[in-house]
Amino acid sequence: MGIEVWGYQPCLWKMILVGVGAVCSGGLLLLLLYWLPEWGVKGTCTHTSLRDAQTLLLRTTVGKWKTCFLFFIQFTCLTLFDLFLLYVVPSRKIIHYFTHHSTKYFWNDVMQNFEFYKGLEDVKVSCASIHSDHSSGLSKTLQEYRMLFFGENEIAVRVPSLFKLLIKEVLNPFYIFQLFSVILWSAEDYYYYATAIVFMSVISIATSLYTIKKQYVMLHDMVAAHSVLRVSVCRGNKDIEQAMSTELVPGDVIIIPANGMIMPCDAVLIHGTCIVNESMLTGESVPVTKTNLPSSDEEAARSYDMEEHKRHTLFCGTQVIQTRFYAGELVKAVVVRTGFSTEKGQLVRSILYPKPTDFKLYRDAYLFLLCLVGVAGIGFIYTIISFFKVPAKTIIIESLDIITITVPPALPAAMTAGIVYAQRRLKRVGIFCISPQRINMCGQLNLVCFDKTGTLTEDGLDMWAIQRAEDGSFSPPESDAAKESLVNSTFVVGMATCHSLTKIEGELSGDPLDLKMFSATGWILEEPTEEETALHNPIMPTVVRPPKHNVPETGNRGKQLAWLSPKSCEIGIVRQFPFSSALQRMSVVVRKLGEKHMDAYLKGAPEVVASLCKQHTVPQSFTETLETYTRQGFRVIALAHRQLESKLSWHKVQNLSRDLIETNMEFLGLIIMQNKIKEETAGVLRELRQANIRTLMVTGDNMLTAISVARNCGMVRAHERVIIADAVPPKDLNPASITWHYTENPSQTIKDNQVGQKASEPLMKINLEEGVYDKQVTLQEQSYHFAVSGRAFAVITEHFPQLVQKLVLRATVFARMAPDQKTQLVEVMQSIDYTVGMCGDGANDCGALKRAHSGISLSELEASVASPFTSSTSNISCVPNLIREGRAALITSFCVFKFMALYSIIQYLSVTLLYSILSNLGDFQFLFIDIAIILIIAFTMSLNPAWKELVWRRPPSSLISGPLLCSVLTQILTCLVFQVLAFLLVRQQSWYEMWTPQSDACNVSSSSFSHSLNVTTPHDHKNIRNYENTTLFYVSSFQYLAVAIVFSKGKPFRQPSYKNCKTHLVLLAQMLFCCSASTQIVCVPHDWRVTLVIIVIVNAAVSFMLEVCFRDITPYTLPGVNRPTECPSADTPQVANDCWGSSFLSWLFCQRNKPPKVRYMHLALELQDDADWPPKPYSVTCKTNKYSSPKCQTIPLT
Repeated sequence: MGIEVWGYQPCLWKMILVGVGAVCSGGLLLLLLYWLPEWGVKGTCTHTSLRDAQTLLLRTTVGKWKTCFLFFIQFTCLTLFDLFLLYVVPSRKIIHYFTHHSTKYFWNDVMQNFEFYKGLEDVKVSCASIHSDHSSGLSKTLQEYRMLFFGENEIAVRVPSLFKLLIKEVLNPFYIFQLFSVILWSAEDYYYYATAIVFMSVISIATSLYTIKKQYVMLHDMVAAHSVLRVSVCRGNKDIEQAMSTELVPGDVIIIPANGMIMPCDAVLIHGTCIVNESMLTGESVPVTKTNLPSSDEEAARSYDMEEHKRHTLFCGTQVIQTRFYAGELVKAVVVRTGFSTEKGQLVRSILYPKPTDFKLYRDAYLFLLCLVGVAGIGFIYTIISFFKVPAKTIIIESLDIITITVPPALPAAMTAGIVYAQRRLKRVGIFCISPQRINMCGQLNLVCFDKTGTLTEDGLDMWAIQRAEDGSFSPPESDAAKESLVNSTFVVGMATCHSLTKIEGELSGDPLDLKMFSATGWILEEPTEEETALHNPIMPTVVRPPKHNVPETGNRGKQLAWLSPKSCEIGIVRQFPFSSALQRMSVVVRKLGEKHMDAYLKGAPEVVASLCKQHTVPQSFTETLETYTRQGFRVIALAHRQLESKLSWHKVQNLSRDLIETNMEFLGLIIMQNKIKEETAGVLRELRQANIRTLMVTGDNMLTAISVARNCGMVRAHERVIIADAVPPKDLNPASITWHYTENPSQTIKDNQVGQKASEPLMKINLEEGVYDKQVTLQEQSYHFAVSGRAFAVITEHFPQLVQKLVLRATVFARMAPDQKTQLVEVMQSIDYTVGMCGDGANDCGALKRAHSGISLSELEASVASPFTSSTSNISCVPNLIREGRAALITSFCVFKFMALYSIIQYLSVTLLYSILSNLGDFQFLFIDIAIILIIAFTMSLNPAWKELVWRRPPSSLISGPLLCSVLTQILTCLVFQVLAFLLVRQQSWYEMWTPQSDACNVSSSSFSHSLNVTTPHDHKNIRNYENTTLFYVSSFQYLAVAIVFSKGKPFRQPSYKNCKTHLVLLAQMLFCCSASTQIVCVPHDWRVTLVIIVIVNAAVSFMLEVCFRDITPYTLPGVNRPTECPSADTPQVANDCWGSSFLSWLFCQRNKPPKVRYMHLALELQDDADWPPKPYSVTCKTNKYSSPKCQTIPLT
């Protein structure tokens, strides 16, 4: 997150002026400066250069302001040559710095700016220099200096005190307004009403504090576990001392114990080998082998880069399971990063300081409240004019009171009710929520990102079959690779040896694919012990052999002599070339016991393996067979073999490059594996697609597995193409480039598209939901998906930023994604106006879960701390449930907001009319309206549960839209007309007179009344009890009930209102109570009561018809609501009316042919007219230099 910085110095005269202003305003000025920190700095300081500043004003890229104070580190002695200090302060002994979001920013005299430093990488050390200059460790003095610079190696999550949280919550503008309102009502003797509002506010504050405190404690406990431990540190001259992990600094050398440890920092291995569980970062519970950093050859001359050399880097928070060392050597690592600069620290920072999620509903709510404040201003002026002849105190109190009436103080409580009920319903289906405000956002989701392993699929792959190649053709598939006829075949030997498995505490561990493949052979793996490696040499091999019962007992004499016992079948793995995602293959060199020659086995992507084999050994039906399996969603791996020359010795093999080994191979056949998806996955994805919600996969697993799973679960369908964007960074004189690989034959895909057009299930389309747009995205243009690896995503983001949005618009599979890349992807999707959901189960998903508009964790471990939602069920069936409840809660929020807005306006109209006769509503009348009617209705109208299925369109997202504003304005005008009508009619009645305690309009004949003016009497100094008050109280009370009914929207997002029995009972009880209420009202004749009933009924009928017009006839004209691309066939009058009404109001609100408002739809329309998109098969897009055209070049490969 970028920040802008301005420097300031304190100004004495400005501070004195602010102090005087604060005293004169009773502290309100200080409150204003607290809400607006940029005003606070500018009002008390003067602008200066950053070098001389004492106070800094920061502004983030999302527009938030923050004040920071500068601190300094003073070095009394700089006699030691320290790269870090000299890099930052070449000539000064004082370093100025400030801390923002747990990161220190230091002043750099050379750059004349503040910069932050991660660690060893910042000094651009080469791999060779790490071995030569940093392998002995730091002296104690140097370590202490660097400690001043980098601070303690600690990822500290400070849990704020309750008092601090309380102050922050209470200083919210809304609660300050409520405090002002309570004081004002108390001055008017409205004690009961003020007490009720205070009670509700206390409950709201207590609930908020409990939730915030709980989240901080959960995150603190998660981070604190295993964060501080004792480590062995080298201090130069082979001295080893014990120290706390908090004392580590970049450049320290630590010793990794044989039994492993939880890494307290990021460190690079310089001696030995480690087996590490990196599930905290990748989400894949696959042990990874880490080797020592190269100390010679070309790679050693390169600058160390954590991403490029991650195979040699141990990351903070990952678990070292086991170490390997030879001849008594210690396993050592040089500390590279500490604290919040580590990979784990950055993950925690993304949880602590997520970018704020902007939701249109809340922005529009503030705008709507500002409009109400404007209305209150008009009432304020009107009150001063009306009460011109009364005492000044009364004018002030009554004019301020009109403001508290117009802005309803119970609005937050009412808005929260629907969310609370949705939260309870989610809890009943096993979904727990720690951020209730996110429930509304779930209702707008139009894209959901899914992790793969443990989310969409079960863990790992299952063996389905093998298909051997013999004499240039495929044999039939065989499901049992362990049968006796195959146990000693070259194919099964390849399966038993070509892997990277290892034993940890006696158990086989490694890549799930390798585990399944090896276990299918039935062979046994044995590794050398520490004693054996110490006695021999580092190339003591791992050995595999078949089980005893599989050793043949009969056969010709030659074979019998060769295979007398399992010991004679032993095969040693002499060298491994680990799997490379860039090369898409791995290989091993093995030697059979008693043989003079060695053999090489190769395993990898079928197309890659076939290209490295002798062509006559590859079956002619290879392409067709492979396509058959991949279309069925299988993961296919090819196997190849080569017999090496007899003259190759063990030592020569260790120095050979893999290119010399992996050539002229003989094709052995295919291994077919099945990645089982969870039973619920396919159905849920189909439901989301039918609901017009886009789905994509973001995983740490490899690309081929991810594409296979995407096809198998229906995320990518059989007839759709997958285009792999393989990007490489600039190297030497070659610019950065992207190669576009089509996983299928484009001509075949077109043929499949023609078949797909006849399918009954519609294709997922990008609907133009923001307004009406006639242009559609054709089927052929929708029939492709991009697949991007994490490496390619990083290169494209850095070197091809103009392609990022185009790519993600149609990208469905993101493989090998690091945790920060998952978060970055979510942000990119949000930048093109998607409302993004994220579903995952690992700690590596935490940042993305927190950053997404709605994150749901399928695990109750680390991910649940960052995620707003946690599901107790370990499958994605919770996602549709969450979206359904989100849509219901969002519609409820709209209904409640409209109702509360109408309530305040209705009350405002009543009070304004009464002010004209110097009257008002009484304390008990306010209390009855706000508590007995408004709050109870607001709480019960939110009880409608969610609709049982997801429909193709989403609820509206904006309060500021034509139809919705028309709905509110017409209801306001309706209520105004009927209140004015009742107010004027009552004054025209023959029995009307100035009311006194002796008046009895119910029993005295109308002829005995005189038409006298209604003036204030000594019996009621506030003039509450009068005929106008009684009439308006009755009419307005029923108006509240009427708008509550007409605003209670049911399907397609909520269950129909008639199923909400509690609301009906409440409304019935309130109607009866209103009819019999005697709260500060006077008795009126029976005929006038009948007239009031008629007025109320006509009012309700008009309100209902107007709302039906704007709610049911115009469902597709609301901005933000998905609409069909064309009207359905008008088989019924209702459908015909809906289509006619939609077309008419689209024209009325200027929506016809209006371009969409959201960016991803603009992109979709632009790409329809781009003949060069998607890129052609086997083409390369290269980055142009600064003197060339900025447009990317697509160069076809010949």
